[in-house]
Amino acid sequence: MKSIGLFSDTHSFLPHSIFDFFKDCDEVWHAGDIGNEKVAEKMEAFKPFKAVYGNIDAKPIRGNYPLDLRFKIEDINVWITHIGGYPGKYNPRITKSFQNEALPDLFICGHSHILKVMKDPLYGFLHINPGAAGIQGFHQILTAIRFKIEGKRIFDLEVNNICYRKAVTPEMGILYSD
Repeated sequence: MKSIGLFSDTHSFLPHSIFDFFKDCDEVWHAGDIGNEKVAEKMEAFKPFKAVYGNIDAKPIRGNYPLDLRFKIEDINVWITHIGGYPGKYNPRITKSFQNEALPDLFICGHSHILKVMKDPLYGFLHINPGAAGIQGFHQILTAIRFKIEGKRIFDLEVNNICYRKAVTPEMGILYSD
C-alpha cells in the first residue's frame, strides 16, 4: 500500500501546512506550475517527489521534470500532466493520446485551479485535479489531496482546504522569487 500526497499550481508559493498534511505520505506528486525551483527542492528533500512542468514553469523546472509522467504504482497505471482538461473536455493532445496509447487507471492534471475528482464515464479511469495550493489565480481556496493506493484500489481520498486565498498571510508559507 502507498499513501500519496497530491497538489498543483503552487506558482512559487509553498504553504507550511502542506508538510503536516503530507507527513504520513510515502510520495508527493505535483501536477505542474511549480513556479520557483525552490518549491521542488523543498519537496524533494521532504519525500520522494514526482512532478511535471506546467505552462508557467521556466527552464530550470522544465529541465528537471517532464510534460507528461506515466508510471505504475502498485497495480495502477498513472498519467500526470499539467494541461489535461477534464472528462468530456480534454485537451486535444490528450484526447489523441487516449486514442493511440494505453489508457491510465488514474489521470491527474492541474492548470484549472479547480479541484475535481470524478470517474470518467467514457474512458472509465479516475480523473483527479487537486486544485491549486498557490496564491496566484482566481480560485478561492488553496487545496491539496491525499489518498491511498493498494493493488488496483484508490481509496481514502482526503481534501485539505488549506485556507482561503485572500486570508493568506506571510506566516502561512513562503513565496519564492527569482
